[in-house]
Amino acid sequence: MRKLMVAVLVVACLFGSMARAAENREYGLSFPTLANIFFATLQEAVERKAEELNVNIVSLEANNEVARQISIVEDMIVQGKAGLLLVPIETDAVVPAVEKLNAAGIPVVTVDRRISPEFGVKVLAHVGADNVIGGENAAKFIVDRLTKLHGEPKGTVIELYGFVGSGPAIDRSEGFQRIMKQYPNIEVKTQTAQFMRDEGMRVMEDFIVSTPRIDAVFGANDEMVMGAIEAMQASGKFDFSKLITVGFDAIDDALQSIRDGVLTGTIEQFPGKQASQGFEVLYSFVAKGDKPASEVILIEPQVVHKGNIDELY
Repeated sequence: MRKLMVAVLVVACLFGSMARAAENREYGLSFPTLANIFFATLQEAVERKAEELNVNIVSLEANNEVARQISIVEDMIVQGKAGLLLVPIETDAVVPAVEKLNAAGIPVVTVDRRISPEFGVKVLAHVGADNVIGGENAAKFIVDRLTKLHGEPKGTVIELYGFVGSGPAIDRSEGFQRIMKQYPNIEVKTQTAQFMRDEGMRVMEDFIVSTPRIDAVFGANDEMVMGAIEAMQASGKFDFSKLITVGFDAIDDALQSIRDGVLTGTIEQFPGKQASQGFEVLYSFVAKGDKPASEVILIEPQVVHKGNIDELY
């Protein structure tokens, strides 16, 4: 009996040590760039959650370079990270790196940008905004404002597309176009601005020259639409009490611009909530063996405008 009790104690101690080891191991976070405030917010949320859970996290940006992100993931495999929270730059290009994570037995949770199941790699879970719905909500908001201005849904709308090949850019445009195609009197002109403010400014300068009338602008992130607004302000050709401008991400600059009566609206996709929830899913699996209830966790984005901004923030 005594030998049995000793054996039980030894096993209990062993499992306790394993659990503590799992809790104390480092986790990795790989994301596109800190130059984008959205990813800076995401990183801060993960760091707060890691501190709350009393675990270490190594966070590395890839400067929007796919090859660099793949190299970062491979280094984290060599370092034996307990798990990886991944925001892919391009969802298809990062697949080989995720295959290596799978082979090494390192669990991965994606945030914001989802890797399609068709690639066959194993992802513990994906946590992100429903970007298709976000694009739809932006389009519906613009259609409603155009109707109020003109008595019917009509006009010329500029769509600033995001980083080519990224999941959010594809999904937001899909949702946006799906709604806009229902209104034949609305013309949509689309051009990529790479999710960057200076590109948003440059692309909008070209549109100002080539397009006689612009009624609305939708940017697949706030950086692009804020750059576009700078270009339109510099031109002196636009009445911002009538021009409809909508972004995506609800960064501080965008929220202040709404309060100032310049930006009409933005889409809040709750990046902090995505990031902290994604990391908690990863930690719970590594430290406790808890599998997520769902492999895809989506948060519905919401339009922020002058009428609800004080209520939301």
